[in-house]
Amino acid sequence: MFIDRARIYLKAGDGGDGVVRFRREKYVPAGGPAGGDGGRGGSIYFVVDEGMSTLMDFRYRRKFVAPSGEPGKSKNMAGKDGEDLEIRVPPGTIVKDDQTGEVLLDLTAPGARVLVLPGGRGGRGNARFATPTRRAPSFAERGEPGPELWVQLELKLLADVGLVGYPNVGKSTLLAAVSAARPKIANYPFTTLRPNLGVVALDEGHSFVLADIPGLIEGAHTGVGLGTEFLRHVERTRLLLHIVDASGLEGRDPVEDYHKINAELRLYSPELAERPQILVANKVDLPQAQGNLPRLEELAASQGLEFFVISAATGQGTGPLMRRAGQLLLELKKAEPLPEQVQELVLPKKVPAPLEEFTVTQVDGEFVVEGEGLERLMRRLDLNNREAVRYLQTVFEKIGLNKTLDEMGVPAGATVRVGELEFEYME
Repeated sequence: MFIDRARIYLKAGDGGDGVVRFRREKYVPAGGPAGGDGGRGGSIYFVVDEGMSTLMDFRYRRKFVAPSGEPGKSKNMAGKDGEDLEIRVPPGTIVKDDQTGEVLLDLTAPGARVLVLPGGRGGRGNARFATPTRRAPSFAERGEPGPELWVQLELKLLADVGLVGYPNVGKSTLLAAVSAARPKIANYPFTTLRPNLGVVALDEGHSFVLADIPGLIEGAHTGVGLGTEFLRHVERTRLLLHIVDASGLEGRDPVEDYHKINAELRLYSPELAERPQILVANKVDLPQAQGNLPRLEELAASQGLEFFVISAATGQGTGPLMRRAGQLLLELKKAEPLPEQVQELVLPKKVPAPLEEFTVTQVDGEFVVEGEGLERLMRRLDLNNREAVRYLQTVFEKIGLNKTLDEMGVPAGATVRVGELEFEYME
């Protein structure tokens, strides 16, 4: 089975908690704070594995959670960082945001290792909060939760040359004739229900990947037939071999077939329709083909296309066709700029909001303080710890919250709510 779509859940590891510890050494009766920081949570990476060709593995596993960092230790020792989690995907995988559909990554280079979600930061131990006036702090920070994300994986085959055309024109037969691929072949439409790849070896050190794309029909760009499920696999090819059935035994006219398939390509992607093509008349071993060859040759000339006459069943003309396709590929590759493979985080980096950015609004007689940076700090503190709350109050003073409340004329005894905490305001 060919699996080319998957929806998976990613979560980076949580940061480890900082700890409250004090020195306990012989002959040191009043040791200072010695709680270490928590370790960073494991990050999530995508790794392009050349040995993979489908997204089958994601059919059985849909959740990927990186390990959390360890809590801090005594003697100012930090906890161990969580191990990074590598998710292996085949070349040609596109990663999209599940909610917005935005393309986050386009993974094509084998061996590329790309950071997707960084692990949560570890919490600070009590040793980090020691000051000249706070010599023995008895509180620490919790670790930061790791970010999470649902993504869609979509595989677009990486092939140099794509075979396009109506169903049953002989694409699979041609692939089997020129490569070691063994696609399913039968005399009925849509025999090929998944793209097949084959390697065409020309001479030593010169080969290319040929893709048998399932047959297209009118309305394919809207999903009719096998439609868009397979049109996207043609997008990465550099060259298209447009196969038509010169015999017309299926009751279709090969010239009309050519125009209809190109119309579908153009409606799906104008850029795709401009991809270089070679017009290939197949099944010329059948007597019925001879009457259509002059018309097809005239069509190729009017479209500025190279024209080849072959019989995939007997092998007639397939050698010259493959050699010309290989030569064209070399010319196209030389003209292409070298692709840049992203090796670092491409998701938008969210810059943490500073503590000083907050708003105060009056709601039902209460004064509500809101600020992303402030709320993030409060989530990392144990608000059941009185000393942690006192530390928070010194933060309020430093960032100007108390001054703001005073300037607003907040009366003494009024309730001020900051996150989950409620205070009675005193001037």
